[in-house]
Amino acid sequence: MSDHYHSLTSLFEQLGLGDTDREIRDFIRQHAPLPDHVKLHEASFWRASQANFLEQAKAEDADWAEIVDQLDVMLRKQQKTQ
Repeated sequence: MSDHYHSLTSLFEQLGLGDTDREIRDFIRQHAPLPDHVKLHEASFWRASQANFLEQAKAEDADWAEIVDQLDVMLRKQQKTQ
């Protein structure tokens, strides 16, 4: 495993999603809270390629695993409207 750091912005870019701070906040606001019984990669809002990437990142403990975990936590929190 390399010491390469990935940010939330780079994860959203990798997933083909809008990667500005506002787009990330809007995505999380739209999809949170993710129920406890649903694994992140099984959420209905992912395209197949996105779900596969997220699942593989976790299964292989890839460089992306830490930031994928961060996204998972963010999507499980109840978001307050601003």
